[in-house]
Parts: sequence; C-alpha cells; structure tokens
Amino acid sequence: MKQTFLALDLSTPHGSIAVLKDDAVVFEAAFQSERSHNAQVFAPLRDALAAAGDGLRGIVIGTGPGSYTGVRIAIAAAQGIALSRGVWCVGWSSLTAPHIDAPASYRVIGDARRQSFYLAQVENGRLLPHIETVDADTARARVAESGPWLSFDAKTPLDLENVRLARPSAAQLARLVQRRTAEEIASLAAQPLTPHYLAEAFITTARKPGKAPAL
Repeated sequence: MKQTFLALDLSTPHGSIAVLKDDAVVFEAAFQSERSHNAQVFAPLRDALAAAGDGLRGIVIGTGPGSYTGVRIAIAAAQGIALSRGVWCVGWSSLTAPHIDAPASYRVIGDARRQSFYLAQVENGRLLPHIETVDADTARARVAESGPWLSFDAKTPLDLENVRLARPSAAQLARLVQRRTAEEIASLAAQPLTPHYLAEAFITTARKPGKAPAL
C-alpha cells in the first residue's frame, strides 16, 4: 500500500507545498509572498489535498528558522487538516530541505538580525542541535574555514562568495520524514509543533493604567 505524505513550508517568502506517494511527487506548488502566505496558501493546499486523496497518512511542516508568521500559518493549517483527516502531523527543520542539489552534510549561515548571524550544521538530513549566533567578523572567518555552505536567506549574508542560496522544498521535507522509522515518526508526532526560534521572544510589559513612564 502506498504511503502518502503532504508537506508544507512557509518559513521563507517562497512558499512550498508537495504531496509524496512513496518516492513519487504527485503534486508540487510554489508561490511567493513578501508579507504573508495566508492569502495564497489555501488554493494550492486544496489542490494538494485533492491529489493526496483518501490515502493521506501524515503531514510534515517546515519549522524554520525563518518567518514566525509563516510557520505559524503552516502549523495552524496542518493541525486543522490532521484533525479532520485523523492523521499525524510532525515538524522538521526547514534548513534540512534545500530545493537545490546539495551534499548530505553541509553548513548553514543566516541573518539573525541586530548585526548577528547564525551558524548551523546539517548531517544526513538532520539539523544538529547546536546553533551558534556570532558577529559579522566571526561569521566571515568561519565560512572561510570549512564548507560547503548554504543560506536560506533572500540574499547571501555579508555578500560571501562561497555561500549558495537555497530555499526550503516541501517535497524534500516529505522525503526526509518518509525515511524515518515508524517509531521515530510516532515520537515526533507526540511533540508540540512550534516554530524554531533562534532567540527567546522579546516581550514588553504593559504599564499600569494612569502610571507615567519613568524618566
């Protein structure tokens, strides 16, 4: 019996949806949005569900790092489908699924904002847990030492010449999860779906009504 997976990645401005039946991609769609995917994702998602049919086994979500809003939209859509179809839903790092041909193991550099950059490593389709956040000078030195390097940003960080640009592929996400054992998929499905944060969220505390700000 063929195993059918639906995968969805909205962690970058390049949205990606795919349906995989065994090793065959039976549906794939890509679209671009500079602000939010919520206005564009539902038409291709409807087509993807039609392509999956009644044999849908599970849903894979690209968890970033990347657009917090995009990942949250993907999670909400996937959870609704999973609930209505009675299938599992798992998250997998978007950094492991480049749309370009890439070696099984590579390193990733990305803009972490506030003049800092994150460095990550992927080995055989898995994101290693330790992700560093470094300054620009350290990033340049690290990229010069070893490789190959990819970036999932819209443009190459620091204009580094030996970094290839990529974007997440939903089809590749589905393939990566398809290779996992049934036990590992069950373990992943039991974990909460959350965006991959590079840093703790910054939350401001509201002032009490009528209280003047401190000078």
